[in-house]
Amino acid sequence: MQIIPILLKEMDMEAKTTRKMLGRIPNDSFQWKPHEKSMTIQRLATHIAELPGWVNMALDTSELDFAKAGYEATPIESTADLLATFEKNYAEAKARLERATEDELNQKWTLRNGEEIFFTDPKHEVIRMTYSQIVHHRAQLGVFLRLLDVPIPGSYGPSADEQAMVVA
Repeated sequence: MQIIPILLKEMDMEAKTTRKMLGRIPNDSFQWKPHEKSMTIQRLATHIAELPGWVNMALDTSELDFAKAGYEATPIESTADLLATFEKNYAEAKARLERATEDELNQKWTLRNGEEIFFTDPKHEVIRMTYSQIVHHRAQLGVFLRLLDVPIPGSYGPSADEQAMVVA
């Protein structure tokens, strides 16, 4: 069985839902957060928009070491910036995955913090984990938006907000 077509199909499906969710963020809510321990919507949404880049990182490197890696979030000031960042990262990730080989996907990749190894898995598992991270953080964003009374788009079917529009 070929893994790349499966990963590409899932990438496309999740991108549609991610676009809808990111596009609902009001520009005036970027600094809002539901709790002092929570990220701001801006930080959370930026992370979601950047996550497709992990596909490239998984395919082009053998590890990520948090102890050595410097990180600066992409500057995002508006919903338009956010969507543009997501589209850029998505297009680059999709193009890189389309160029990948099945052999590349079976190579090992490690996530670590110095000597502490969090996991070592085949690159195809790292890509799947990336998709799971997008879904996870998108769900967090949905809670943030619900608390702001922003209608939530459906993910794998209609949301309660979309159902209410159909019934009304």
